[in-house]
Amino acid sequence: MLQEAIILAGGFGTRLKTVVADVPKPMAPVNDKPFLDYHFKYLAYFGIKKVVLSVGYLSEIITAHYGSNFNGIEITYAIEKEPLGTGGGIKMALQQCTTPEVLVLNGDSFFDINLRSFYNNHSDGISDCSLALRRVSNASRYGTITLDEFDLIEDFKEKTDKIEAGIINAGVYILSRELYNDETPKQKSFSIEKDFFEKKLNEISMHGYIYDGYFIDIGIPEDYKKAQHDFKTFKY
Repeated sequence: MLQEAIILAGGFGTRLKTVVADVPKPMAPVNDKPFLDYHFKYLAYFGIKKVVLSVGYLSEIITAHYGSNFNGIEITYAIEKEPLGTGGGIKMALQQCTTPEVLVLNGDSFFDINLRSFYNNHSDGISDCSLALRRVSNASRYGTITLDEFDLIEDFKEKTDKIEAGIINAGVYILSRELYNDETPKQKSFSIEKDFFEKKLNEISMHGYIYDGYFIDIGIPEDYKKAQHDFKTFKY
């Protein structure tokens, strides 16, 4: 089972600045608690022992708040001195991990899936990397993904701004630490979506598994407001 996780918490939160201007986006208060608190409670429930927080913008706020332990989880930090993109941030954080496979999550979204089931699917599929996917009625904010009959990812499609249903990347991954280090670009800054998932699609075993659990991305004010209501009944 998974024991280590990386949370990407280094974004600027540009679209959220109208309502939350003085903290990193994953620290935005939801019912008077930082949004990251809910991630830690969720991860502790599923047995995660260590989290590496990939941080950059206003990182001192995050490090001062969480220190080296929260909710029984050991915390370390991969601090970006310059923007590294999603791919580069993960790669730097992986240097502080020791397990063969690592869970990766976006700190500004939450996808309520059973991590044990996700890991079992990943293992049973003999996958090099796995993505947790969500079917949504309006995929205009996201790119979409197509799968074959064996849950292998066939294609990543750019967002079109058209209001239509689709299967989206929900920002939760299981990565092979060794393979990711070997197969990603040598430059420090890169995108995991463009420079790893899309470029390596036909070279490695990349699976996507669709789950119907609760999903929210607090990156826009409307959904941030919605989270204030939804997380009053947080179950973990």
